[in-house]
Amino acid sequence: MGGGDKPMRQIGGRTILERVIARLQSQCQALILNANGDPARFASFGLPVVPDTVENFPGPLAGILAGLDWAAANRPDAEWVLSAAADCPFLPRDLVARLHRARIEQGAQLAVAASGGQSHPVIGLWSVALRDELRNALVIEDIRKIDRWTARYALATVSWPAEPLDPFFNANTVDDIAEAERLALLDAS
Repeated sequence: MGGGDKPMRQIGGRTILERVIARLQSQCQALILNANGDPARFASFGLPVVPDTVENFPGPLAGILAGLDWAAANRPDAEWVLSAAADCPFLPRDLVARLHRARIEQGAQLAVAASGGQSHPVIGLWSVALRDELRNALVIEDIRKIDRWTARYALATVSWPAEPLDPFFNANTVDDIAEAERLALLDAS
């Protein structure tokens, strides 16, 4: 998309990140942003900006681990952390509740979202108690794929309908931003 942070792109007069925060604020006790580089670029959002806690930017699992580490250090009573992609402007308003309920009902250790027959492993509910196991997988075993790590655990996958609007639509291209503008009109209704 020509550089820059995708979540800072505008859809319907609001940044994608503003939309993500609005969707998750009422569902979570606290929000943080996982981002590497200069955290000042997100200062206007008033949220802690937490970089990866392992070196060499090993991908989304490192961001999940950063969130788990932050929760362990700053919210010692927290047992679960939700991760969500900051380029998904239409996240479900019942995301946390449904993931948590499915995890309990299925006796699972983790839960991830799905739509349209596709899993969205970055959008999930993670046990803070598994953070040392995740760190070992990243640092010692060099595991980078979320699915490869979650395959070790009982995993609940929760599906949402993809019509009329896929709640996990993500904006990766200029064309996606144009489509998101159209979808934002559906989302408002």
